[in-house]
Order: sequence, then C-alpha cells, then structure tokens
Amino acid sequence: MRKARVLSILVVVVLLAVAVIVEAQQPAKVPRIGYLGTSLSAIAARIEAFRQGLRELGYVEGKNIVIEWRYAEGKFDRLPALVAELVRLKVDVIVTSGPQSTRVAKEATVTIPIVMGFDPDPVGGGFVASLARPGGNITGLSTLSPELSGKQLELLKEIVPKLSRVAVDCGLAPEFHLFQLMVCGKRLQ
Repeated sequence: MRKARVLSILVVVVLLAVAVIVEAQQPAKVPRIGYLGTSLSAIAARIEAFRQGLRELGYVEGKNIVIEWRYAEGKFDRLPALVAELVRLKVDVIVTSGPQSTRVAKEATVTIPIVMGFDPDPVGGGFVASLARPGGNITGLSTLSPELSGKQLELLKEIVPKLSRVAVDCGLAPEFHLFQLMVCGKRLQ
C-alpha cells in the first residue's frame, strides 16, 4: 500500500515535470510588424533607421521579429489591397510611412495599433483627436502640428526676449499654422 502511494506521487511529480518542460519548449510568439509605404525608394534612409532602432532594442529581423513590408510604389490605389493583406496576416502593429498610408490603414482596422512614421498634421488629417490624447488605435510622429506652432514661437521668444518680428515661409506652413502663430504672436506682444 505504501509502495503504491509513493509510486503514485512519483508518477504525478514526473508528469508535472514533463508538463513544465513541454510548456517551456513551446516557441514564443514572434512579434509581426506590418509596414505600409507608398514607395521604397523615397524613404530608404528612414527604413534603415527603423531597422537600426529595432536592432538597438534587441530585435533582429527574421530572428525574433518579422516585418511584412508592403509598398504601393507610387500607385496609391494599391494601398487598400496592401493594408487588407496586412490585416489578413494578423500583424501585431501597422507602421505607416505617411498620411496616405495612415488614412488607408485607419479605414481598414480599428483593432490593430497603427503607428504613423511621419505625418505633418495628424489632428488636421483626422487621424487623432489631439496630440496629447490621440485616442483610437493611432499614434506616432508629427512634424508640423498646428498645436506646436504657437509653442515653438513661445520658445523662440523665451530664447530671444527682444524678438519683435518673425518671418514664416508660407510654403512650409499651412494656413492653420499661420493662424496659430498669429494668435500666439499677439499674445506675446
């Protein structure tokens, strides 16, 4: 009776040990990034910077991370099919290269996180509610947000207290940016 009991306990311990070993050998899920761009040639330097950033974080493409690269090669009408393919592949995140790609990705999914690699005005483009609280499934980088225009002018005034005039290149600043700068400028006078 005692031998049977010891044998039963031993079997249970062995089974538990085997279960732990089997569980430990299960391959970890490899993160899958979907990259949606309009043209590879136009952003080759950014692509390499993106890869370098991943490497610095310990991610090596093909080893512990998969990147599904999709490019429209300047044919914007291809973007919906390309993003649909990324959604079907069930990528963990979609990285977009610009406003055209972001718009199509936003229309394709509300569940997969979208990271804008670049967008001059994500609030004005309707991608996010605000820079402080984007909401939804989109986040990322912005370069010329109207919300920042006034702050940039305030910082310039702080650095150069006697500043009384500022020139703005209208080719680089959309109308709303100029409006924000004028409102802030009047406040700083």
